Amino acid sequence: MTELLVGTKKGLFVLEGEPGAAFDVTARAFAGEPIEYAMRDPHSGRTLATMTSPWYGPKIFYTDDPVAGGWEQAQGLELPEGALERMWVIVPDDDGTLYAGGDPGVLFASHDGGVTWELNRTLWEHPTRPLWQPGGGGLCLHSIAPTVGTPGRLALGISAVGVWLTDDAGTSWRHGNRGLRARYLPDDAPEDTINLCVHDLQRAAKDPDRLFMQFHGGVYRSDDAGESWTDIGAGLPSDFGFPLVLDPADPDSAYVIPLKGAEDRVTPEGRVAVYETRDAGESWTARGDGLPAEHAYLTVLREAFDRGGEGEALELYFGATSGDVFGSGDAGGSWGCAAARLPPVYSLRVAA
Repeated sequence: MTELLVGTKKGLFVLEGEPGAAFDVTARAFAGEPIEYAMRDPHSGRTLATMTSPWYGPKIFYTDDPVAGGWEQAQGLELPEGALERMWVIVPDDDGTLYAGGDPGVLFASHDGGVTWELNRTLWEHPTRPLWQPGGGGLCLHSIAPTVGTPGRLALGISAVGVWLTDDAGTSWRHGNRGLRARYLPDDAPEDTINLCVHDLQRAAKDPDRLFMQFHGGVYRSDDAGESWTDIGAGLPSDFGFPLVLDPADPDSAYVIPLKGAEDRVTPEGRVAVYETRDAGESWTARGDGLPAEHAYLTVLREAFDRGGEGEALELYFGATSGDVFGSGDAGGSWGCAAARLPPVYSLRVAA
């Protein structure tokens, strides 16, 4: 049995079922409120959710049981100046620390399972911050890639401020943008520009120097822990997309869901397909058996694609802004509809 946490435009839905089949809705929380992200902390067992109230702004809530309810509001989501616009993602590190990224390009850390949070002042006060420019979705820190076995070694993706690296839990930061080429910038843009719109960033579990990136114009791979990047998007139907998933058992694997382009942002030619590489981007294969194959113009957002298990037991799930959720129990070989007619899906995570 698999449990999914689905953040939508109109609340959080908890789904339960078998991969490839229809899931049951076992709980709904925050009815009518936009839930950007929800996850289960593997250390504390708590479920955490980010919500942006139109009246009170971004909040993080937590509970020990999302089905029973009992949600409580976390403390500490504050900025020294200016407004916190949105919280995008929450990611656990090996030492039990939780990191949360948000807009305007901010990183928070929690050492008590998400009850209280503290702003990373080094990133907030970075001397380049006055030069930071937002992407289309805002100045969002949406990707946090920790390193298995090395707590505090992080890679961040910020739209549109590129890749940021730290080896000391955010005491110091450096750029990791070498090799990225932004076709939306003029030809005479400086080579050391940081106006780079990363869409998603993930690290391979079994090779900490291997990262994959969905960029605003390409899919990239790094073999030196994010210091430099190689374009591996050849063979995909589009160089644009948002979500990215890796198989923890295979550092050469990655899955992406291409969209037509920045102006359209729907599945190309009305055909829904997940593209898989098992050779680190040398080739890509469409996996769409059971997915809508015609007149299906879906949009899948960056946090709405996730996996459970690994290797031969890999499960894949994604949700669309149409309100449909699809799942595969055989690493993308075949797909079924897990849920339909939900509100627009903002995020989907397999509950660990």
